[in-house]
Amino acid sequence: MLDRELLEKAGELIRAGGLVAFPTETVYGLGANALDAGAVKRIFEAKGRPLSSPLIVHVDSIAMAQPLVAEWPEKAQMLAERFWPGPLTLVLPKRDLIPDLVTAGLPTVGLRVPAHPVALELIRAAATPIAAPSANPFTRLSPTSAEHVRSSLGDRVDLILDGGPTTVGIESTVLSLATDPPQILRPGMVSQADIEALVGPVELAPPVEHGAQSAPGRRRIHYSPHTPLLLVHDETPLPAGRGIYLWLSRPRREIACHAMPQDAAAYASILYETLHRLDGEGWDWIAVESPPNAPEWAAVADRLRRAAQK
Repeated sequence: MLDRELLEKAGELIRAGGLVAFPTETVYGLGANALDAGAVKRIFEAKGRPLSSPLIVHVDSIAMAQPLVAEWPEKAQMLAERFWPGPLTLVLPKRDLIPDLVTAGLPTVGLRVPAHPVALELIRAAATPIAAPSANPFTRLSPTSAEHVRSSLGDRVDLILDGGPTTVGIESTVLSLATDPPQILRPGMVSQADIEALVGPVELAPPVEHGAQSAPGRRRIHYSPHTPLLLVHDETPLPAGRGIYLWLSRPRREIACHAMPQDAAAYASILYETLHRLDGEGWDWIAVESPPNAPEWAAVADRLRRAAQK
């Protein structure tokens, strides 16, 4: 746990309209007071993020979440009791105290309780909900360490709280309860099967390319390293140049190779860290073997597909 004095300083910065980068179990977030439109605008400016991409609001409890929404259905209660704190964002009709800037002008807001002690203590020190996308330039690799934030955003952040490396490693599942049946807007490590076991059938939302996005991370190009990323199969011909191959089934003899974990959760936990590191090594390209077509790999496959788009 960080020093109490530093956490109190971070809370004061949030209340004063500042930007604080902080760890969650998924990735590092770039936080501002979710009820202060002026502070929220600074997030978009720091990231170069379009106003059509909504932000997730982080709270410390169900009790903090409920006053922010116009409805709190039984399914929200069941899911929150089971998966909060944790990597599940619930999208619900918002109340007017949430600025439209947070939600891309949409009538819904995404809420979650992060499962990281520093994140929870920051929310409590600030005594306000905190809007926070990932703490990186828009469409680029999400940060899983404080150093990733420093190197990508630099002095655009008022304070960076270093809580060590993240554990889940990719962004939360986003589930809309504003539709019937509910829709998964972004897959994550809380799977469709996990959700359906609790509340019944849910759908995967179709892609949205234009206008306000119903959730963050839904654009065709996202989560991209600076080095071109290729999503390939183990027999796909690779381009010329100095490249590296991230493999699951077997390495290739003719090029540099790096083995990735066979378990989806373990793979997700190191994916961004691995790509950040390789991005700094001067490769001409990074080829990634496509993950298995299995439900537990859905979130990893989603991130890799978007990172590989041009």
